[in-house]
Amino acid sequence: MLTIAVDLMGGDHDPQVRLLACRRFLDHHPDTQIVLFGREEALLGWRHDRARFVHANDVIEMDDPLEVALRRKKNSSMRICIEQVKSGEAQVAVSAGNTGALMAISRYVLKTLAGIDRPAIAGQMPNVSGGVTTMLDLGANVDCTPEHLLQFAVMGSALVSVLQNKPHPSVGLLNIGEEVIKGNEMIKKTAELLRFAAASGDLNFFGNVEGNDIFNGTTDIVVCDGFVGNVALKTSEGLAAMVGSLLRQGFEKNIFTRLAYMVSAPVLSGFKRRVDHRRHNGAALLGLQGLVFKSHGSADALAFEVALSRAYEAAEHGLLARVHERIARVLPLLESPASADLGRGAPELDPFFNPDTGET
Repeated sequence: MLTIAVDLMGGDHDPQVRLLACRRFLDHHPDTQIVLFGREEALLGWRHDRARFVHANDVIEMDDPLEVALRRKKNSSMRICIEQVKSGEAQVAVSAGNTGALMAISRYVLKTLAGIDRPAIAGQMPNVSGGVTTMLDLGANVDCTPEHLLQFAVMGSALVSVLQNKPHPSVGLLNIGEEVIKGNEMIKKTAELLRFAAASGDLNFFGNVEGNDIFNGTTDIVVCDGFVGNVALKTSEGLAAMVGSLLRQGFEKNIFTRLAYMVSAPVLSGFKRRVDHRRHNGAALLGLQGLVFKSHGSADALAFEVALSRAYEAAEHGLLARVHERIARVLPLLESPASADLGRGAPELDPFFNPDTGET
């Protein structure tokens, strides 16, 4: 029976929200059991035949500094939860707690896979085709090298191949334009590495993509650094919130706006459902020697149940082994002299240079 470790205390809402999600999830997954970690008083008599509880003295708050989370709260619900994955007593851990603390503790307890310098956060964005675009990194790494982004692309490919059953998912590199000459030096070097990996058959690299391609579904995966990825994620959530606000205010205006609202409400409702970030909750922390999923801190019962389901699918279909296998294949590319020389010593491309006349 597959076991999921759940940090009961992490998140903005009362633990009862996560307990409700756990009950719903267990009712729909009879082959799964859950281990809950937190303070006993949070249970309020909650019970389930396939759930057990482990008391934790400490709770990592959403605003706790990393030093406090790592050194002073060694008996926190989050840390004990992740240690269950390391010991093998659970196949995956899920928490809605402090993102920075979750990443730091996961990296400290589980360590990274061979060939991975930095773990990344991978989440899903809804697109116009009715599917999702997987994007990483969503905030774990603000400053990245081209080698980091190559690792993100490989790990993202493994994630999509498992969760969406796509053996060769397409990868796009987020840039300010599709043209090869666009972007800063880090992006140009990354593109060269990704093309090198594609030529070796280890990656299905589409090329550069722009911000609108995330929601157009141009590629299955979009790779970027964590600063850009987190901004895109919060923008997507803001869009959903704006549509929800429009729906709530629909009957608060004059008679003309009410009539317009009545006509557009079905369309807006359908759009709101599609972009509702709750239905795409659950971001994977990729690159670790164990499976950890991050739920949004503000997740309600529906959103947290979605995160549990995503974690279940990843564990059930062997995501960890798939990531390890793909990284092992691409590792020689990162270590090869040809890869190391990519982008070094090459002349700057002048976008206004005419190769036919030799003039600018």
